[in-house]
Amino acid sequence: MALILNIDTATEKAGICLAKDGKTLSLAENTAQKDHASWLHPAIEKMLGETGYHLADLNAVAVVAGPGSYTGLRVGMAAAKGFCYALGIPLITEDKLRIMAFAAHEQYPQADLLCPMIDARRMEVFTAIYEKDLSLLLPSTAMVIDEHSFEEYLSTRPVSFLGEGSNKCKPIISSPNAAFIDVKDHAGYLGILSFLRYSQNEFTGLAYSEPAYTKEFYTHTRK
Repeated sequence: MALILNIDTATEKAGICLAKDGKTLSLAENTAQKDHASWLHPAIEKMLGETGYHLADLNAVAVVAGPGSYTGLRVGMAAAKGFCYALGIPLITEDKLRIMAFAAHEQYPQADLLCPMIDARRMEVFTAIYEKDLSLLLPSTAMVIDEHSFEEYLSTRPVSFLGEGSNKCKPIISSPNAAFIDVKDHAGYLGILSFLRYSQNEFTGLAYSEPAYTKEFYTHTRK
């Protein structure tokens, strides 16, 4: 039996999930991105109270490592590492794009290649391309979208684009092999994937775990 707390604060919608052996016991979400930090810990406390569990009952904590919002990733990672350190339990990290692709396969099992996209401002997205079995064809990357994007994949196979970042592609990519699908992903999908990693002892060392920003983090110094 594995009781895992799952934390996803990578994007505009944050979510937490308490799952036992990959099955969701409770799910909570927050859609106000600026409030993720203040929302997270009270939401976890409330969830545990409602389900009758305590922090000491957890076998592991899973967190989305990236890509996504710089601030959101740090909020989730700091909380997850803190719980794991205090409780002496393993940390599991997962890629947000992989979760999105997994959710897409569950909802659209007939889809061939899966291309999840996270908005990274202007015409840039965080993206990757997955096979149905979640094996990677295109590793997670930051990409500026234009009319030639994904030509090598679209020329031979259907590609299903998903996520809020895919809205940038609709008026640009006109290949008949391009499909745009509406996928609802939530922390419950992280709960399934984290249990699979837990079962295979795929843990991340606390000392070396950090957010996967995908592109460099820039700060601006006032003159």
